[in-house]
Amino acid sequence: MTRVLVVTAVDVEARGLARHLGLARLRQSAWPHFADGALEIACVGLRASQLATRASGLRAFDLVISAGACGALAPGLAAGDLVVPEVVLDTAGRRWPVSPLRRLPAAGALLTVTDVVETSAQKSRLWLETGARAVDMESAHVLAWAAERGVPGAVIRGVSDGAERGVPAALAAAVADDGRVRPLRALTAALARRGAFGELVELRAGSEAALKSVAGALATLARQA
Repeated sequence: MTRVLVVTAVDVEARGLARHLGLARLRQSAWPHFADGALEIACVGLRASQLATRASGLRAFDLVISAGACGALAPGLAAGDLVVPEVVLDTAGRRWPVSPLRRLPAAGALLTVTDVVETSAQKSRLWLETGARAVDMESAHVLAWAAERGVPGAVIRGVSDGAERGVPAALAAAVADDGRVRPLRALTAALARRGAFGELVELRAGSEAALKSVAGALATLARQA
């Protein structure tokens, strides 16, 4: 049996995937942490900042997967589309190989950035500069961590926001570095300017669609484990 560790940036992602997959929460963990059978899901914070400190609470694993939502850079991607890259790039020009996953064909590149991409213009520039289909803030860090341990790493992401829109900084600030979503801050940001509430609703719907797609892919993977 292949033991699979799935790591997400945000607590909502970990909980959403666990709900779709029927995984139980591990009560001994103070952070979102779920497991059943071959699958384990752990929230490791933005930019995978909590991965090193939370590693001691993880089970033994044979494969690490960076999972959750991502933003589209390629215009052809829509909310809910699955992104399984062949390679992950970072802004320093490094390339991280991705282990292939059976029955989940890989295509193109995913770019890991340091900060939230706020506008469609920024997305367009990143797409033209790198050729990456989508963007996140964690996968390069997760793959580097896996490589240090001699364990294969892969990426399964779902698009939450298309190339025509970014994620406003005020909404992004509602997520703490450890991955906790602060609902009051999100609501305050949504009410701060005209149109922001609609952006929040659309982003939430896109994130739900993304997690549903990722959960489906993980379920496919689990059946082969």
